[in-house]
Amino acid sequence: MTGRTGRASAGSRTRHQGISMTPLPGRRQFMRLAAVGGLVYASGLRGWQAMAASTGMRDDFYFVQLSDAHWGFQGPPNPDARGTLPKAIAAVNALSPAPDFVVFTGDLTHITEDVDERRRRLAEFRDIAAGLKIPVVHYMPGEHDASLDNGAAYSELFGRTHYAFDHKGVHFIVVDNVSDPSARVGEAQLAWLAADLRSVPAHTPIVVFTHRPLFDLYPQWDWATRDGAQVIDLLMPHPNVTVFYGHIHQEHHHMTGHIAHHSARSLMFPLPAPGSQPKRNPIPWDASQPYRGLGWRSITAQGKRDAATWALAEQPIRADAKANTPETT
Repeated sequence: MTGRTGRASAGSRTRHQGISMTPLPGRRQFMRLAAVGGLVYASGLRGWQAMAASTGMRDDFYFVQLSDAHWGFQGPPNPDARGTLPKAIAAVNALSPAPDFVVFTGDLTHITEDVDERRRRLAEFRDIAAGLKIPVVHYMPGEHDASLDNGAAYSELFGRTHYAFDHKGVHFIVVDNVSDPSARVGEAQLAWLAADLRSVPAHTPIVVFTHRPLFDLYPQWDWATRDGAQVIDLLMPHPNVTVFYGHIHQEHHHMTGHIAHHSARSLMFPLPAPGSQPKRNPIPWDASQPYRGLGWRSITAQGKRDAATWALAEQPIRADAKANTPETT
């Protein structure tokens, strides 16, 4: 198993922020590419020739992942706390061609024990996200949204916390590892996942969206899913699986066997590399480099009979993005 955070050097073995970094996987798994507007990785899909002949994969397409908006947060780590989400939405709306869909991978709002305030934040986030011009938007909760009430308020406003859908020959699965405050997926959802996977043809590419990492990235900071190994065990028989998640507020790229795991940046504040300091306090705002470490990504499915990749293009939050920042009430 290999893992790395951010821009670790390809092919090198280094110790990065207290974590042993093994050499990057080979070209068939990750390939570093140059791209306008951000760093791009290509995550390889094995078995493409057989899959292309036997599944309904149609055309290249792309989608956008946004994560950890923490709507309702206030504090020094982000003096523009009410502006970064609208800036990201404005940037996504400006994309041409438009993405096929947008997915938010949890922590839509910042945690509060006030039940009424929790609902207010979720409703306000929903109204702001409605400004996306993309017709299809998928949501899932983070622990800030769901752990204090087992997802009750989130479900009232956004619907199911776990579900699956298909798009252009790819099977997408949303796994909820946050509604249980003990950071478990749980037996009922594991049974649902097993049944769902049994219906998926062997070589169909699978994308899993989740909030917490499914592997033990750094359990001391709650960067793990207690029964995540059971989820991975269910996914392992499928040769084409990629996981996209949030929670850790930074890029991190990891392999469990042939399964690639990619974490996303936050829209609100970055967090330190795992284990690099005693506590996971937000990285302080740098006025000389505002929005540093914040961002979102576009993910492109590139399919041909002789090759296939998921290309990840990391996009920063830009201070000059045109957006209507909501008034403070």
